[in-house]
Amino acid sequence: MGHDHGALSAAGRHRWRLVVTFGLIATFFAVELVAGIITGSLALLSDAGHMAADVVALGSALVATRLAARGDRTGRRTYGSYRAEIFASGFIALLMLGMAIAIAASAVARIGEPVEVETGPMLVVGTLGLIVNLVAMLLLRAGAKQSLNLKGAYLEVLADTLGSVGVIAAALLVRATGDTWWDTAVAVAIGVFVAVRAVMLGREVLQVLGQNAPDGLDPAAIETRLRAIPGIEEVHDLHLWTLTSGMDVATAHLVVSDDPHDMLDRANAALREDFGIEHATLQIEPTSHDCHHPAW
Repeated sequence: MGHDHGALSAAGRHRWRLVVTFGLIATFFAVELVAGIITGSLALLSDAGHMAADVVALGSALVATRLAARGDRTGRRTYGSYRAEIFASGFIALLMLGMAIAIAASAVARIGEPVEVETGPMLVVGTLGLIVNLVAMLLLRAGAKQSLNLKGAYLEVLADTLGSVGVIAAALLVRATGDTWWDTAVAVAIGVFVAVRAVMLGREVLQVLGQNAPDGLDPAAIETRLRAIPGIEEVHDLHLWTLTSGMDVATAHLVVSDDPHDMLDRANAALREDFGIEHATLQIEPTSHDCHHPAW
């Protein structure tokens, strides 16, 4: 059975959400950068720096969804270009981690230095940023449940949302206490949160690139289900992996004692209906066949 490598992935179906979010974040980044320079707030500048990373991250996610939907003219990309979305997610994770390190370094460098922070503009910009990020989160939330690419973008925006909350909190604390140390403390807290999220996203990306069995799919359970089909005597060389979010793939050898066409149809139906695996390559072998097992 042929496979349409121009089909839309989970991220491709939600691409319009990325487009709208990209416009919102890019516009507000310019506003926050100017405000951070004027007020001298490290919390505001760190959040602006993270928002700049968001612009790059969302842009890479948009490019990846376009690449994933592109047809293969070389004949060599036998699985299409869907993995572009996973690479984009990895890039976002690295970007988030880099921003976290930069924020922490800036905060440490400022310790002990006399700094004046204008809390009024901080409150205004922080509030506007919170509104923009909440809208962006609502746009990306549905797609983030289905796509690792959109999940990376969503986590970026989530970190920005907390960053905006941090900017507001820092402004109120500095205004109440007169101590600009709060501005630095909030910046460090933002950096730590971003780093944790980056590591979590990076682990998911490595699981896909390492071709681990997808989360939620138990190889033993799938093998048991296939063995339960009358006429299938043995299942071996079962492999499961994720091509891109929403596209799980399976291969297996089935030793059958009944009509091979019926066995193939029933096995494919079980994988599709019980486990959501639409793309499976199954090798049918009669019981008299001596299957050659590879050395690795």
